[in-house]
Amino acid sequence: MSTPLAPARPTRISLAVRDSATMLRRNLLHARRYPSLTLNLLLTPIMLLLLFVYIFGDTMSAGIGGGGPDRSVYIAYIVPGLLLMTIGSTTIGTAVSVSNDMTEGIIARFRTMAIHRGSVIIGHVIGSVLQSIISVVLVGAVAVAIGFRSTDATVLEWLAAFGLLVLFATALTWIAVGMGLISPNAEAASNNAMPLILLPLLSSAFVPLDAMPGWFQPIAEYQPFTPAIETLRGLLLGTGIGHNGWLAVAWCLGLAVLGYLWSTSKFHHDPK
Repeated sequence: MSTPLAPARPTRISLAVRDSATMLRRNLLHARRYPSLTLNLLLTPIMLLLLFVYIFGDTMSAGIGGGGPDRSVYIAYIVPGLLLMTIGSTTIGTAVSVSNDMTEGIIARFRTMAIHRGSVIIGHVIGSVLQSIISVVLVGAVAVAIGFRSTDATVLEWLAAFGLLVLFATALTWIAVGMGLISPNAEAASNNAMPLILLPLLSSAFVPLDAMPGWFQPIAEYQPFTPAIETLRGLLLGTGIGHNGWLAVAWCLGLAVLGYLWSTSKFHHDPK
C-alpha cells in the first residue's frame, strides 16, 4: 500500500504574505470602524483647496500667469501640490495608529504568537497606501468639481502620475511608521509626523519658487515635496518636468529605503 503524501509545509514567503494580508484586513477594519481620524486629516487639504481657490485665486492667478485674474489658472497650479499634501496628511494617521499599537499592548501579544513579525508593520504600510490613494481620489474629485481639468495629459502621463502618487505614499508611509514606533503616545506621534503636512507649505505647492525670497528658495527647492509636485504638475497638465522627475523618484526611493530600515530595526528591537 502506498502511504499518503504529507501536506506540503507553507514556505516562509507564503506565511509572510498570509500574515501580512491578515494584518492588512485588521487595519482596514479599524479605519472603517473609526473614520474620524482619517476624515479630520482629509479635511485639511480640502479646506486649503477651497480657501486658496475662492479667497486668493484671482490675485494668485494674476501673479502666476502674468495676465488678468483667472481662477482656473490657479486651480490647475495648486491641485498637484494639494494631492501630495493629502498623502502627507493621511500618513499622520498611520503614525498615530502604529503608536497606539505599540503602547496599548497588542504588539506584545503579537510577539508571542506564531506569526511573521514583519507582517504587523507591512499591514500598516499597505493599508496606509490604500487609504492615501483613496484620499487623493476624493480630494481630486473636489478639485474637478470646482473646475480643475487635465485635458492635455496623455494616458501614459496619467499612468505615470498614478505611479508617482503610489511611490510617494509608500515612501512617506514608511517614514510615518518609524515616527510612530519612536513615539511614546498617540499625541507625540501626531506631533512627530507634523512635518509631513507642513513641508508642502514650504514648497512650490502654492507659489512658484522664483516668487519666493532669494534666501528661502534653496530651502523650498531642495526638499522632497517640490520635485514631486513639479513632476506631478507636469504630468497632469501635459507640460515639461525637466530634471524633477528623476529627483522625485530618487527622493521617494531614498525615503522608502530609509524608512523601511529605520522602522524594521526599531520594531524588531523595541521592547515595548
